[in-house]
Amino acid sequence: MWVPLIENNEYQSPGADYFVQKCIDQLLTQSRNIDAILLACTHYPLLADKIRLYLPSGVTLLCQGDIVAERLQDYLKRHTAMEQRIIQRPEGGDLRFFTTDSTLDFDLQANIFFGQPVKSQVLKLTQ
Repeated sequence: MWVPLIENNEYQSPGADYFVQKCIDQLLTQSRNIDAILLACTHYPLLADKIRLYLPSGVTLLCQGDIVAERLQDYLKRHTAMEQRIIQRPEGGDLRFFTTDSTLDFDLQANIFFGQPVKSQVLKLTQ
């Protein structure tokens, strides 16, 4: 239920509170030994603050995006040639977004994550 809340830009609504609390309560009834919850979906960090409201103290919330970013940073520090290729992006460069799906759908969803308009292009994959 969380992905549709986010994709329909309803993740800050009172309805989102209801579904987040309900899911967290259901999860926590499965075991008294839960001490960490991993958000393993790219959408879920948008709900992280709301999720934390319903977690008891002692339960850690982990976001996969944070974990991946930390590991990438570590990798780049150990592989300086790759880091230099990334850093050499010219000032004022642009971001380009590609999707194999509908650009309209992608752009609407990306706007939520980036907080600004996104214009994507279709990338056709060949077999």
